Amino acid sequence: MDGTKKVIDNGPFFHGTKAELKIGDLLKPQHLSNYQDKKSNHIYFTAALDAAKWGAELAASDSKERIYVVEPLGDFEDDPNVTDKRFPGNPTRSYRSKSPLKIVAELGSWERHSDEQINHMLTSLQKLRKEGKAVIFD
Repeated sequence: MDGTKKVIDNGPFFHGTKAELKIGDLLKPQHLSNYQDKKSNHIYFTAALDAAKWGAELAASDSKERIYVVEPLGDFEDDPNVTDKRFPGNPTRSYRSKSPLKIVAELGSWERHSDEQINHMLTSLQKLRKEGKAVIFD
């Protein structure tokens, strides 16, 4: 091995959430997940704006939806919860890392999914939870 990193995506990268953060803040693993009642071993992000929108819209909070532009500060891998389970080949460009992500910007405006799309997604997720299939392998 020559010590060079394998680049799987050049970004830009996004993180959708309802947390209010500042430029320069670090997103780190071991914080409560936006989607389940436990601490996450990874920090999740995407290079697809649509996936970041879902992250912001579905995060468990009544706070404002936000999408941050982030810079991974270490190695990252395809998110197996998406790539292995739903979208082989990772067309959603979804990733996770055990290293921090640095907030480099916030998108000032972006177009939300329709209320109908969001409600459909929430209903689908609720169904998965009831069936015991809403497991995030972290």
